[in-house]
Amino acid sequence: MNRVARMLVTSAIAAAAIALLLATAPGRADNAASPIFGVKIPQGYRAFPLIGVSQIPSFGEIRGIVGNVRAVKAYRAGTLPFPDGTVLVKLAWKHVPLDGVEGAFVSGTPTKVQVMVKDAKKFSATGGWGFGSFTDGKPGDVAEHQACFACHDARAGKSRDYVFTRFAR
Repeated sequence: MNRVARMLVTSAIAAAAIALLLATAPGRADNAASPIFGVKIPQGYRAFPLIGVSQIPSFGEIRGIVGNVRAVKAYRAGTLPFPDGTVLVKLAWKHVPLDGVEGAFVSGTPTKVQVMVKDAKKFSATGGWGFGSFTDGKPGDVAEHQACFACHDARAGKSRDYVFTRFAR
């Protein structure tokens, strides 16, 4: 087999392995919906472009925030408020020390997948956003979801359209 053919076969195998990994990853999308808002984990969210990263030391987590195409376009254009149809997904993992590298951390056990969906009419009482918080693909309870907008309102505020994440350029 020539070099080009081997590269094509290797690429196809790698693509299949990645697709399998994403399809079977913890927190993958299923049909469970959050109470109150009815928000679900969106299909294909693991392929959404990266918006930014965050860390809250008191939670002991590292987080990656991804967004759909509409979210990325809004971030790039500096559009606020975000347009209806914007979807942001935060993936969180425990951060663990990297063996042998002082002060370095890597992702450990997944903790949550949190989702924000913009629909100004449907979610008018919560700044136009619906929220979902999922552990192992299962939504949290009503109290957890009631706390979402209260936190975003108090800490991110209307001037940022209730969104904490800044675009990592």
